[in-house]
Amino acid sequence: MNEQEKPVVVVVGSLHYDIMVDAPNRPLKGETVTGFAWRPKFGGKGGNQAVAAAVAGAQVRMVGAVGDDDFGRFLLARLAEGGVGRSWVATLPGAASGMSVAISDAGGDYGAVIVSGANLRIDPDAIADPSLWDGAGALILQNEVPDAVNLAAARASRKAGALICLNAAPFRELPPELRQLIDVLIVNAVEAEQLCGVKVDDLASAARVAERLSSAFPAVVVTAGEDGVAGCRRGSSAIRLPSLPVELVSTHGAGDVFVGVLAASMAAGAPLGHSLAAANQAAAEHVSRR
Repeated sequence: MNEQEKPVVVVVGSLHYDIMVDAPNRPLKGETVTGFAWRPKFGGKGGNQAVAAAVAGAQVRMVGAVGDDDFGRFLLARLAEGGVGRSWVATLPGAASGMSVAISDAGGDYGAVIVSGANLRIDPDAIADPSLWDGAGALILQNEVPDAVNLAAARASRKAGALICLNAAPFRELPPELRQLIDVLIVNAVEAEQLCGVKVDDLASAARVAERLSSAFPAVVVTAGEDGVAGCRRGSSAIRLPSLPVELVSTHGAGDVFVGVLAASMAAGAPLGHSLAAANQAAAEHVSRR
């Protein structure tokens, strides 16, 4: 597939220099744990989702910001290596790039702390560039950048006729105008419960919550970790897909891979069920390797 035939995905969001720590378990309050190893990793939900969409076959354009520092140069280099267009990523003199520290335990689960840095200074005016939206089929947003940035991007995307996908992570209350602009809401079990107050603890409950939330959003996807994923279009019954059997190595970044592949598939015109299956497969492959 040449560049002209690829679906176009615009990602507006975060870029983080991740420091990954491998440890037997995550520390309790006041506890010091001796780890096995650490390594740097390209990250940020926006960056991860952008690279995943590019790997899935989309032409991806990233809007974001990094500092004029070694972390920022690392992030820009990895975007280029991942095949992501970075012309709309600003380098801000005197600012520190976003970063995170993530601890992955022996069971493959993780916890992380992020420091947003330059991600809080993305210029909404960059989003208005008409060349950014040329041929765009989908927009991916997350909650690691200010609401004003997400809202500016959603308005521009609606004007361009592109599908607006929001990965509402980390959870926060959404501005009413932004809620009205979202076409596809993507949440995990914790975020789904925070949105509607209903606990998600298996695939059946994920499906019920997806159907419930679809009264407020045209399409909803609820990921339920090892139980699978449920997706629902307004007025329809939920689609349920169990997780695929793999050997778990690490769950870090799996949700971002899922979102990127889902958006790339939908930007290409694939139906929700097909897109869910493609994203589910990609996430399963991701968690089974380092």
